[in-house]
Amino acid sequence: MLPGGRPGHRPGAGRLLRPRLVSSAETGTASDWWRTAVVYQVLLRSFADGDGDGVGDLAGLRARLPHLAALGVDAVWVNPWYPSPMVDAGYDVADYRDVDPAYGTLEEARAFVDEAHALGMRVLLDVVPNHTSDAHPWFRAALDGDESARARYLFRPGRDGDDGPGAEPPNDWDSSFRGPAWTRSTDPATGEPGEWYLHLFAPEQPDLDWSNPQVHAELLDVLRFWFDLGVDGFRVDVAHGLAKAAGLPDAEGADRRTQAHPGWDQDEVHDVYRAWRALADSYDPPRVFVAEAWVARRERLPLYVRPDELHAAFAFEPLHVAWREGPWRRVVERELAFSAASGAPSSWVLTNHDVVRQVTRYARQQPEEKGGNEWERARWPLSAPDLELGRRRARAAHLLVAALPGVLYVYLGEELGLPEVEDLPAAARVDPIFHRSGGTDPGRDGSRVPLPWTGEEPVAGTWLPQPPGWGALAAAVQEGDPSSVLSLYRASLGLRRRLWAGAGPLVWDDDAPAGVLAFHRAPQDGGLLHSWTTFEEPARLPDGAEVLLASRPELTGAGVLPPDTTAWWRLVHLPS
Repeated sequence: MLPGGRPGHRPGAGRLLRPRLVSSAETGTASDWWRTAVVYQVLLRSFADGDGDGVGDLAGLRARLPHLAALGVDAVWVNPWYPSPMVDAGYDVADYRDVDPAYGTLEEARAFVDEAHALGMRVLLDVVPNHTSDAHPWFRAALDGDESARARYLFRPGRDGDDGPGAEPPNDWDSSFRGPAWTRSTDPATGEPGEWYLHLFAPEQPDLDWSNPQVHAELLDVLRFWFDLGVDGFRVDVAHGLAKAAGLPDAEGADRRTQAHPGWDQDEVHDVYRAWRALADSYDPPRVFVAEAWVARRERLPLYVRPDELHAAFAFEPLHVAWREGPWRRVVERELAFSAASGAPSSWVLTNHDVVRQVTRYARQQPEEKGGNEWERARWPLSAPDLELGRRRARAAHLLVAALPGVLYVYLGEELGLPEVEDLPAAARVDPIFHRSGGTDPGRDGSRVPLPWTGEEPVAGTWLPQPPGWGALAAAVQEGDPSSVLSLYRASLGLRRRLWAGAGPLVWDDDAPAGVLAFHRAPQDGGLLHSWTTFEEPARLPDGAEVLLASRPELTGAGVLPPDTTAWWRLVHLPS
């Protein structure tokens, strides 16, 4: 309990990729909604402003729930709404059991959950278990010398250095937000420099010590609090974190994305998730967890979604894969193989609050190999984006992933075709990555600019400035325009629910033209439903193909798909 808190690719022509068989307890019931759902991600402060102060809030979210219902989503995932100094967009949590006053109240949160449920949408929240804010009562008490509180974090004596005893950090770990992963505290008794504390992100985000039973108990109680309020599940932030290697040994140059690191993906973390799953399964209907797990060794990801641990894990490769047929096929095959091996659904995502928006990502030359999100941002000064090209590709990419088996995630503004805002002024940027890199990395703010709603944008005084021309992308402007991105998303999600969500396994159409990523699945109403994506050359559809939906509202020539286009089609008669 908190002080002052509440208790409580390609392997063979036409190969069929089959999921493993699962028990009737795992599939076929309403509680398995999370296997095929469309989940909309809300960064609350950027979604909709209900009180006019420039910051999105619960009032704005509640008022825009009809937009999400009309879009056709099954669940809403809300990024952290807890009280926070907002050093890292709320991922620095000061109180896990309340709502930040800038967003509203706990009663408004309860009303939002009820209203979403009434519209047929589930609610997922973020849980941030790896670290707290330095404003959390536990950490404040730790800095004041409370030994019990200090034991909930990773305080360690420093190594001796040129500047004296204990003057060097305890090990060589780096922060994911640049710079060292250690900050030296002040001894509360003497006022002299004291022990160091670990923060794998910003200094204002001290890591919790998950070898401490009090930490386990506290986070279980936090989950219970929100489950009791009606929340349907959680996205688990930094799910590969939490446990650290015993003794906190040097990483010796290891990077979490390339090789094992003693601060990430330790076996002991699975003890945490077994306890969490037991709690989730004690509810009727059972609650759900989705892992954000950036494991360095891919073969370890299925460990997080064993039947007694978390339910699903994000597929991150689509966030960085080049817009080409070969790389995309390899990504799809790997993700479906993961699902077949683990029994967990594939979870498809094209963008989120941590990466470059896909319109801008696809608007530049597409190298064969990925380089990570930092690499994407590093390309900004080298070339100007062709946003018309990027938007065509983004539309095609959406129809591609929307036809795949599993869960589909949509990030706020994706349904409006928003680009990355690359030219935010330095003074407006708040991302700690920008500041801790000395401005050499622009950070993630460009994907977090508040949404345009009315067509009167840019709106003055938003927490991140909207760029000129933003209003042309507004939801109200796109409403009723059959060629708009919004209309495409509404049509695609409706067809997905009716035809693709319950369809059979994916089979590659290897007789399709070169440069086309093509597959079919058998929907419940019979026949075969095809998805074809062209990349560099036009492609002619088979005779008798009836196009149900295409990423371009106009098709050039009868039955011809231009490059950078995806079409869903059925064969309505056999060619003579």
